[in-house]
Amino acid sequence: MAALLCAAPALAQPSAALRAADPATPTTDSAVPVLPAAVPAQPLELPTDIERARAIWQQANQRVAEFPRGHIDILRWESQNPGTAPPAQAPESTAPALNVAEALRISLRHRPALLAHAGMSAPERAEVQRAYVDHVQAVHNAWVEAVTARHSLRLMTDALSAANSGVALGQRMVLAGNWSQAKLLLEQVQEAAAHQAAARAQRAKTSADEQLARLLGQWDGAAMAALLQRLPPTLPALPEQVTPGPGISPAEVEGAALRGHPTLAWQLTTARRELAAVPPQRLAAWYAAVDQAIQTDPATGREAPWTPVQIDNLPLLRDHALERAVRAESALLQAAAERRSMAREAWAQLQAQHASARHAQDVVNPLQTTLAQETLLRYNGMFQSTWDLLAQARERLASLDAAHQARRDFWLAHIAWQALLAGGDYQSPGTSSALGASASTTPKGH
Repeated sequence: MAALLCAAPALAQPSAALRAADPATPTTDSAVPVLPAAVPAQPLELPTDIERARAIWQQANQRVAEFPRGHIDILRWESQNPGTAPPAQAPESTAPALNVAEALRISLRHRPALLAHAGMSAPERAEVQRAYVDHVQAVHNAWVEAVTARHSLRLMTDALSAANSGVALGQRMVLAGNWSQAKLLLEQVQEAAAHQAAARAQRAKTSADEQLARLLGQWDGAAMAALLQRLPPTLPALPEQVTPGPGISPAEVEGAALRGHPTLAWQLTTARRELAAVPPQRLAAWYAAVDQAIQTDPATGREAPWTPVQIDNLPLLRDHALERAVRAESALLQAAAERRSMAREAWAQLQAQHASARHAQDVVNPLQTTLAQETLLRYNGMFQSTWDLLAQARERLASLDAAHQARRDFWLAHIAWQALLAGGDYQSPGTSSALGASASTTPKGH
């Protein structure tokens, strides 16, 4: 009795659905981070007095001489001073990472229609199976997109920081008389483009987060924000090789897709039964009539190309057993052809996405890293300018983002392949991000 009394308050709590649907339930602030507002570029007020201009020039050169590597070290020193450092980031969550398995468990808690149970008929179980596969794929995709969006936002924010540094240094160069306004405008254009890219990344992250929230059934913004803080910083690593699955060879991908379909076996049994009930001569007569109608001269028998083909053999049309057999055979052929085509496309896409992601990871990124190191060496030797270094940093960040997008495309293709094997349908992928696309930069003077 004491245990029941202790449990009573918990049972008396209002349901989450009732609280979520109640307009009077207060909304919690999820503290969505926003980018700094873009400040319109203003022309610099240059000194009109020659003595004042000379003093600014001398002060700028003395400032640079105090640091062994010039402008970059000045910015680093200023970022460490109190009052000039960027705002602190939110602390990382110490809770275990939110993986796909946990996200799926959360999403299934309030979805009774996706739960199978004893006493279900074969069609009912097949319907639940397909709906369950679709939901699992949707959760997987949303999780992948959310992780990717957060990673892209971090990279785009870093690129914006590099562009801000270029503008800040350019303004000092103009004030010191070492730069023209035209060069500064080029840096400001780069900064504006970086700000737009970061804003797009922020919007993409918000959309990805909310899509995952909807699938998880999370109505409280603060609770969902806490879950999102547990997302891993990056997607899982790519496998060395891609395989169709345990016990499946590349030559058996079509058969595996057929076996996974929840209703194809039933359709096969039905077609066999219906076809066995019709004499072969009747089937031959039916297909002869169909071939004759299809092969009719379009100029005489079908003046309008959109007119349906017509069969006039009434005895064949009134044979109900023949009709059932033909319809069962047609449905089976269409379903099998679609599954085999989906299997070929899904398997080809999976291999292609894996090759693209591996190329971005194993070829493009190492080249960008080597180029960054070479640029830094040449900068230290005063063979390249500070703006060359910042431009190369932006290019490398864009390359890292493209590689992560390619990894995302692979995992989406992997999820689609697994869903097909489990009985789901396959959707052809859309156009993915262009690999290695980055804005061209013009070398700037030191």
